[in-house]
Amino acid sequence: MKKNRTFSFLVILITYVLAVIIGLVIFNRNITNNFYINVFIADVIATIFVFIVGLIFKNASIYDPYWSVAPIVIIPLSMIHFKNYSLGAILLLIAIAYWGIRLTLNWAYTFKNLLTQDWRYTMFQEKSKKWFPLVSLAGIHLIPTLIVYFAILPGVYFLSQTNFSYLSIIGLIISLVAATIQLISDIQVHKFRKNNPRNKYIDEGLWKYSRHPNYFGEVLMWWGVYLIMLFSDFSRWYLIIGAILNTLLFIFISIPMQEKRLLTYKDNYNEYQRSTSMLLILPKK
Repeated sequence: MKKNRTFSFLVILITYVLAVIIGLVIFNRNITNNFYINVFIADVIATIFVFIVGLIFKNASIYDPYWSVAPIVIIPLSMIHFKNYSLGAILLLIAIAYWGIRLTLNWAYTFKNLLTQDWRYTMFQEKSKKWFPLVSLAGIHLIPTLIVYFAILPGVYFLSQTNFSYLSIIGLIISLVAATIQLISDIQVHKFRKNNPRNKYIDEGLWKYSRHPNYFGEVLMWWGVYLIMLFSDFSRWYLIIGAILNTLLFIFISIPMQEKRLLTYKDNYNEYQRSTSMLLILPKK
């Protein structure tokens, strides 16, 4: 059954419906008097539930959609909690929904079945052996959840305020542009993979100017969300931590791991590295 794509999709769907329900139940229990802490606790418990399902099906990639699904739940929940349905709140919701739905659909497009696990997780599994469940819980599940939580926190704080600066539209535009960059780069790479052998790297479209334009869009997205909040309340500048953590994740972990692997089977990939920007979209060197 795990080979069946329809069955696999159904498992993922049920998992995330239950994760959302569990998260909402935990949140509504008001474990603390602090909204932000209650959201965090619910987020972590929902993550642990997804982790347990991954253990049952022996596939840590069940967590993969969580990155894009969690913010789509947290932002509307925050709007309802703070009773904020202002223009600024709606614009933020549009940006998050555009980013999250697009990213989730891209995951669905590439998803095969429950037998297929992200190569990075398999590598961790081979290295950690019997300790993999702990490695998976901490490194694959909880750390990304923590980063996403801090990245979305400026948006949540923005919704808690009634003041709105039109300068925040700058952050909104950046977020929308970032999600569009991801959309275009993903379409380009999917088309390229269909028409080219596995050993050839993509060097066209946005990929001509950046080795990872999709990651650039992801990093830029959360800087945009931060600026939406910052321009409405400069006193909360320290909420920059989420955007910084997200940026560091891609620069020092995700990209180096992926490029190390690409060098093993992409012909002349080292030449591509020398001539093309790693993250930013810049002219050829």
